[in-house]
Amino acid sequence: MKLLFDQNLSRKLVTRLADIFPDSSHVQFHGLAEKTDTEIWEFARTNDFCILTQDADFAERSRLYGSPPKIVWLRCGNAPTNHVEALIRAGAEAIQELLNNPDLHCLELH
Repeated sequence: MKLLFDQNLSRKLVTRLADIFPDSSHVQFHGLAEKTDTEIWEFARTNDFCILTQDADFAERSRLYGSPPKIVWLRCGNAPTNHVEALIRAGAEAIQELLNNPDLHCLELH
């Protein structure tokens, strides 16, 4: 499964994390920057993406509907891209477990 970086995250993360999460993308690359959470959710579900976001709305939607798509909720506030990248790299094993385990729907990284 691939990661889909939400609008609130830098597009640079796609290339910076390509070594551990190849085939990932950003909502802007798919014309989704101004779309609703529902439209992004449906795009991710249809195209086998896991949404990586700082938006609590996606985590809440995951609690209500389960997956797909799976959600990685970054709880680091408005942090620099280098900090976000480090958080994702530190959580890479947990993200892989989320992606591989059908019983898991949402992961929070702090």
